[in-house]
Amino acid sequence: MSKRITILGGGESGTGAAILSQQQGFETFLSEYGQLKKEYKEELTKHNIRFEEGGHSEDYILSSDEIIKSPGIPDTVPIVKKILEKGIPVISEIEFAARYTDATIVAITGSNGKTTTTLLTYDVLKKGGLNVAVGGNVGYSFARLVAEGDYDYFVLELSSFQLDNCYDFHPHIAAILNITPDHLDRYDYKFENYVKSKYRILQNLTESDYFIYGADDEVLQQYNKTLAKGILMPFTQTTEVETGAFLQNEELIIKTNHKTLFTMSVYELSLQGKHNVYNSMVSAIAGSVLKIKKEKVRESLRTFKSIEHRLEPVIKVHGVQFINDSKATNINSTWYALESIQKPIIWIAGGVDKGNDYTELYDLVKEKVKVLICLGVDNEKLKTAFADVVPTIVETNNMIDAVQKAYELSETGDNVLLSPACASFDLFNNYEDRGTQFKTAVFNL
Repeated sequence: MSKRITILGGGESGTGAAILSQQQGFETFLSEYGQLKKEYKEELTKHNIRFEEGGHSEDYILSSDEIIKSPGIPDTVPIVKKILEKGIPVISEIEFAARYTDATIVAITGSNGKTTTTLLTYDVLKKGGLNVAVGGNVGYSFARLVAEGDYDYFVLELSSFQLDNCYDFHPHIAAILNITPDHLDRYDYKFENYVKSKYRILQNLTESDYFIYGADDEVLQQYNKTLAKGILMPFTQTTEVETGAFLQNEELIIKTNHKTLFTMSVYELSLQGKHNVYNSMVSAIAGSVLKIKKEKVRESLRTFKSIEHRLEPVIKVHGVQFINDSKATNINSTWYALESIQKPIIWIAGGVDKGNDYTELYDLVKEKVKVLICLGVDNEKLKTAFADVVPTIVETNNMIDAVQKAYELSETGDNVLLSPACASFDLFNNYEDRGTQFKTAVFNL
């Protein structure tokens, strides 16, 4: 009798896991508590995979040999509690997919910058001539890529949720960019739990694997003392290192064991701003470790285009630059955006607050922001936080009004920045919807 596998959740992660499970010959069943998207239903049907939506068939699920849980489902939902009480193994789609590939894995996590860094690293490897795919928390699910392609390398963006149910997952290169408080509602509001979730990316590293980390990050400095593994490759903008990446006279330098492998002027980087120097360092280290030719690494760092909704220049209207940073759903991401953009800024912010401490932004906002446009159903916390910091605060509850107000209050040379520091779910389907509506409203000015 074949092993019975149930996949909980029918998004990209769950559908990919179901396709791979079916391909491996398991008795596969997908259960979605909500409604499945049309394209996923069609895929499951095409692959003859049994599925349900609008609820869970508990008796069947609780007779499974293994559960693959989609990352968006917390352990606190009733069906997961029952699964755990019964002692049925619960794994993530990342853990499952890794069983069926011998490819070299570059895995990247962090609170901020991981999508840009993942896509840039993929670009470095691709330009270097490797047979590589990119996925995980960006693009296609890892399981789908394993099922449908034959790759020698994977570059994976991994969230803490995806790492939570990983046990044997083993990347050759693991990167933790930074750690700042986020998603604490999933971790009993304990920052330490969230940190340890991120560090699961290292749990199977050996002495011949590589750990790339942000040496300027205080949380990583603290936890590395007990949790770091593998060949350590720090990246830093504050000091020189003998192995890793650092800055010297505006040059990005990569060394291993005192030997310089790579240098490049920061002014040549296509992605500007302090945070993007960090992102470029990680990608350059990964490329150097995998012996990509220097000129190919340089070409990638010089020509890479920023991702949609992340510090994405939209257009200039009468000398006013509009910038879409809708992907900035927490304080730290918005800090990076404000830090990288020249003043004066008209800042559009707001949405579903995840317990934000806005004081971290005060210095930058005081220095650079001349108008705050609040965009949300409830803007009270945002207005109160910046009442004594920003000279002009305007309240709006839809994107068209927010963009119109920003334009009316702007002058030639200003930057209108959408960088919400909040989740989008009060007024929008997701951050992509928010960013798309922003761009549409700008083009309609």
